[in-house]
Amino acid sequence: MPRLSEVIAELDTLWPPERAEGWDAVGTVCGDPEAEVDRVLFAVDPVRQIAEEARALGAQLIVTHHPLYLRGTTTVAASTFKGRVVHDLIKQDIALHVAHTNADTADPGVSDALAGALDLRATGPLVPDPTDPGGRRGLGRICELDHPETLRDFAARAAARLPAT
Repeated sequence: MPRLSEVIAELDTLWPPERAEGWDAVGTVCGDPEAEVDRVLFAVDPVRQIAEEARALGAQLIVTHHPLYLRGTTTVAASTFKGRVVHDLIKQDIALHVAHTNADTADPGVSDALAGALDLRATGPLVPDPTDPGGRRGLGRICELDHPETLRDFAARAAARLPAT
């Protein structure tokens, strides 16, 4: 069974942390690098419900898109929302890893998955990565529709295909 450090190394190959925006907070929030991992839960936000779902599924690692801590913190007290999440994860021996703007800029990345879910054709990044000679990596995607449609129809398709928040 792979160790957390090995799984993180593979995730960092897909979404190199050095490609994250300078203001972003990507990487491992908590977890023992030597712990074994055989089940991973992917989620958008690192909230208590996700920690509870990971525990119920027997996952040893949660990978989220949005960071738990975007700015520095002075406490992980269990009396705070974010501190409670950290306490719950550590007590259950569940690691948390974040891939945010580094996953956005990837090719393919999060924006490509969103475009695919909405049947959009990605034509290039909104903000190109200047280090990508192919011009495919970068933040966001410029997309095209296969057929013209009203904003109402597009919004209805998005509402039907994307999870409620």
